[in-house]
Amino acid sequence: MNIRFKITSALLATVRIDLRRPHPFAHERVGFVAAGLAAAHDELLILAREYRPVRDDEYLRDPSVGAMMSAEAIRRARQWAMNDRVAIFHVHTHGGRGIPGFSGIDVSENAKFVPNFVSVAPYCVHGAIVLSDNAAFGQVWLDRKSRQPFITAFSEVGMPIRHWRAA
Repeated sequence: MNIRFKITSALLATVRIDLRRPHPFAHERVGFVAAGLAAAHDELLILAREYRPVRDDEYLRDPSVGAMMSAEAIRRARQWAMNDRVAIFHVHTHGGRGIPGFSGIDVSENAKFVPNFVSVAPYCVHGAIVLSDNAAFGQVWLDRKSRQPFITAFSEVGMPIRHWRAA
């Protein structure tokens, strides 16, 4: 399956600016991107629409990770998926340049909470994305049981249009 993720330059800039803000105790910021979907044959196109940050009071003190979201943060994002019938992608940044990758903690934590979005909004795929300063990497959950494929390509739609292959 060829999975492509498209986001406007303006929305991507908003996400990156928010994720760079300091938090009183968390070492990094996290948020959620809502997206629409288009599918044909063996192609899935994910179109980013909106970004919502995790609120300051929805971070938990956990020195073992850069940021830990509360159950309320996840519940609020799940409600968004249900109410607006959108795909939800958890997003954070590792900074730097080039195509990033998920850390071991990212992999284990994503596997714990992303499938819950499939439970409440099974008509969409959901996933997780990690950004660098100039690229991205991501994974989608098609359902609760199938393997979770990686996003094949990302496009930043603006002037100029930028593409990068992630898988």
